[in-house]
Amino acid sequence: MCTRYFMDDTASELSDIISAAKASSLSDKYIKRGKPLITNGEIRPTDVVPVIAPNPKGIGTIYPMKWGYTNPEHKSTIFNARIESASTKPTFKKDWESHRCIVPASYYFEWEHLKSSDGKIKTGDKYIIQPPGESVTWLCGLYRIEDSLPVFVILTREPGEQIKHIHDRMPLILPYDRVDEWINPHSDPSHLLQYALTDMFAEKA
Repeated sequence: MCTRYFMDDTASELSDIISAAKASSLSDKYIKRGKPLITNGEIRPTDVVPVIAPNPKGIGTIYPMKWGYTNPEHKSTIFNARIESASTKPTFKKDWESHRCIVPASYYFEWEHLKSSDGKIKTGDKYIIQPPGESVTWLCGLYRIEDSLPVFVILTREPGEQIKHIHDRMPLILPYDRVDEWINPHSDPSHLLQYALTDMFAEKA
C-alpha cells in the first residue's frame, strides 16, 4: 500500500521534471480547479504532482496529474492498484495494457502494521523507504482521463524481505533504465515485473 511519498525539489535528478511540470498548461488548468501543483514535501492522495507518461507519439513526457481515480459506485477515490489483479479488473484493465506512468519520488512512507493479541491491526512507527543508494524512487502507476484532466494510481505488490515486517504491500518500483519501457504503450508490463526492485532501505521517519 502506498498513500504517502516525498519529493525533494533540491534533488538534481528531479529539477528538470519539476520545471517541465510547472511549465505544462495542465498546471494552470488544475489551479483553476483549486488544485495547485505540488513539487516539494510530503505528497498525499488527491495532490497534483509531476508524472511521466507517453505523449501521443509514445515519448515520455512530464504531466501534472492528480493522485486518485474516482470510484462513482462507492463515491470514493482509489489511490492504489494491485499488480495481481490490475490486468483483469475492469477498473484498471485498459490502463494496465496501454496507460502506464511513472511517479518520481525521493522516497515513500509506510506505517508499521502491528497485530495485537485480539488479531486487530494497529498502526506503529512511520518509515522512510527507498532503494539503497538512490536519490530518486521511480514508482509505477496507471493513468486515465477524468473530466478532461489526467489522474493516476500507484501499483502495489508483495513486499521485499527487508520491509515485510513493516507492511504486507509495497509500491511497484523499477530501475531508471526501465522507465521508458514501462510507459511505452506497446510494451508488455507483465514482462517488466521481473525487474522490480524489492531490496529496500528503511529507517524510522
